[in-house]
Amino acid sequence: MDQILELAREHIECDYASITLLTANRRLETAASTHEVVRQGDALQYELAEGPCLQAVWSHETYLVDDLEHDSRWPTWGPQAAKLGLLSILAVQLFTMGETQGALNLYAGAVDGFDENDVALAHVFGAHASVALATARNEEHMRKAVDARHLIGQAQGILMERFQIDADRAFDVLRRHSSTRNMKLHVVAAELVEHRTLMAQAPPEQEPS
Repeated sequence: MDQILELAREHIECDYASITLLTANRRLETAASTHEVVRQGDALQYELAEGPCLQAVWSHETYLVDDLEHDSRWPTWGPQAAKLGLLSILAVQLFTMGETQGALNLYAGAVDGFDENDVALAHVFGAHASVALATARNEEHMRKAVDARHLIGQAQGILMERFQIDADRAFDVLRRHSSTRNMKLHVVAAELVEHRTLMAQAPPEQEPS
């Protein structure tokens, strides 16, 4: 993402750039930026629930704003962004296969900082950023799944050795404990691996069948 932002700055000649990421719990955060002032500008949008990058994410459109200070669509955020030296913006939605990833935000320190050619280039970089984000997320999900499966296997092994039970019975113990404590299975497994005990849980042979 950092490389995409640097290339965007080089080819589109914007002063600053950032990527707004839509997280799994539907929150927005700045995943990468070229300068702290951009993070401040983005953070104001999230705080005020107002701004072109939010609109790009939620309405699936591209927003070219020539004069942030005087744009009536964002009467609260625009003037505050202008005080930070952010006077115009080009925000492009990032998405893959109908799934919204976030937005690519390009800022300029001057009014009328972008034109239609910049919009076309931003779409190209937005496509690359979308693929990069989707790939990174898929790899992260796979890594977490492998880690969780490994933890559960370790926890099963501990229970099997300690209580002389088979793998299915050990898994049932973990699953029951997960349900009773309203915790994810891999969290229960991690607790057992770290502390060598299941908190507030009776030994398997004492549990009702």
